[in-house]
Amino acid sequence: MLVFEDGESLSKKANDPKKTIKQILELLSPYKIPLVFVFILAVMSTSFSVIGPRVMGRVTTILVDGVVAHVMGTGLLTDFRQMGFLTGVLITLYIVSALCALAQESIMVRIANNVTYKLRESIAEKMHKLPLNYYDTRTHGEILSRITNDIDTMNNTLGTSLTQLVNSSSTIIGVLIMMLSISPLMTAASLVVIPLSMGIMMAILKRSYVHFGAQQEALGVVTSIAEESYSGHDIVRAYNGEKDAAEKFKEANDTLKASSWKAIFMTSIIEPIFGFVGNMGYVLACVLGGWLVVQRVITIGDVQAFIQYIQTFTQPLGELGAASNQMQGTIAAAERVFEFLNEEEEPLDKPTSLHKEKYDGHVTFKNVRFGYNPDKIIINDFTQAVEAGQTVAIVGPTGAGKTTIVKLLMRFYEINSGNILIDGIDATDMSRKELRDIFGMVLQDTWIYNATIMENIRYGSPHATDEEVISACKAAHCHKFIKTLPGGYSMMLNEEASNISQGQKQLFTIARVILKNPSILILDEATSSIDTRTEILIQQTMQEIMQGRTSFVIAHRLSTIRNADVILVMKDGDIIETGNHDALVAQGGFYADLYNSQFSEGVINEEEIVS
Repeated sequence: MLVFEDGESLSKKANDPKKTIKQILELLSPYKIPLVFVFILAVMSTSFSVIGPRVMGRVTTILVDGVVAHVMGTGLLTDFRQMGFLTGVLITLYIVSALCALAQESIMVRIANNVTYKLRESIAEKMHKLPLNYYDTRTHGEILSRITNDIDTMNNTLGTSLTQLVNSSSTIIGVLIMMLSISPLMTAASLVVIPLSMGIMMAILKRSYVHFGAQQEALGVVTSIAEESYSGHDIVRAYNGEKDAAEKFKEANDTLKASSWKAIFMTSIIEPIFGFVGNMGYVLACVLGGWLVVQRVITIGDVQAFIQYIQTFTQPLGELGAASNQMQGTIAAAERVFEFLNEEEEPLDKPTSLHKEKYDGHVTFKNVRFGYNPDKIIINDFTQAVEAGQTVAIVGPTGAGKTTIVKLLMRFYEINSGNILIDGIDATDMSRKELRDIFGMVLQDTWIYNATIMENIRYGSPHATDEEVISACKAAHCHKFIKTLPGGYSMMLNEEASNISQGQKQLFTIARVILKNPSILILDEATSSIDTRTEILIQQTMQEIMQGRTSFVIAHRLSTIRNADVILVMKDGDIIETGNHDALVAQGGFYADLYNSQFSEGVINEEEIVS
């Protein structure tokens, strides 16, 4: 059995179906008036439809009476005028019933589309309000499954199954009334097995909810594994991981298959059960109806109509069961969607956020303490004052907390205690938007989206002119190769940006930050994906744009930060050494050991590379 990170298996029981149903009803509450029309149209469609067999029975009675009279030698007494009138009425009833059903379906589909449209909008907004640690603890596929598969399931059911529930319920009530009007005795005899079948159906529905929930969970896992395999297919092949990836997918797919089979099986057995009930009803109706006709209690046309009503009665019962089972799948999907929408969001900005027209770039960390969870503190007691215009390099071994510091600086995470001040203003007293407008960030992991090169570089500076974009690209040393690409700046990059190299993507992100011209720069291994010659050129360019502005540089290659004003050496979440390059090397401490270990096999002659 496949088990998730939280240790729960796919067969886990639903959390609170009643609460989920209540939330679905709240989604539908703005459409009360259209839903009332849907109900009225359903009743009208059902009413016109269920009257039909009774009218048809009357036509049959007139015809049979005429034939019997002819056989008895009293002449053909069939009233063809009456039969023609009743036939016209019957056709009219069925036409009006069909028109009502069509109008009902149209309104319900529109309601379903509007509801799911708003749900998708709500999820899109929610995605930007969740803290980063939410995404750190969940796979992309799981989140994408909720946005796509689960909402599609809700859309399909709200547009079809919900209507089917209304239609089937009203049909059952209408048919039952007509059956009772013909013969209460035949009705009681024909429906004597219905309570048993209804009990079986309720038991099936109760069990099927668990399987539908498991199906939706398993679908999310399959989506996640497929997304991971697709995005990392190069790495999978490079490490000969095809077999492991295929086995992992097969395990998840087998789980999906098993849960889907159980859910579908539960749905499929309902119709045969009600088919059996209907057949038993036919037998009883024929036997008892024939006896009542002989006793002249009812007519032969009433028996015909009653048999049609039995068929009409059992069919919506089966449809009601199937629609109810589909609703179980929808409730399971909706539960996952609402669970996402109810996740705890980032703390709201203070209503009176402080604001400055221009920031100099003074940054102060005061006793900053942070951990992704309370049991594992990463930053213990970080205190450091950075003057405006200084270049601050943060170095240290992997896991020391270097990247975490800059993420806290931009409030990607909220600190546990302490303060981070920008020009004397506490970062928590500023809105996140204004805070992040101050910064320009170039990360080791590049982000390019499905748009042109021009649009990608303009991201974050939407009002920049084409000339300003080109100027930024020249400064980032990517203008020349852009001109050689098909379409130049108008070239469309795909979602994975696989039609350009990793180094080119990095140059685009550097051009993006140059275009933004921020007050404070954050460079996290900004040149890690660039060849050595281009890296040195970029370093020279970065030195120019770093002049006069505060810059935080995270680097593993210590040769790139020798000109930094201050170097903070971190280890296990604490600053253990502070100073410039020469002073730290002279100390012969942790930094000196790091630096010497990197250049023990020889130092690159940068002047030779540039020349």
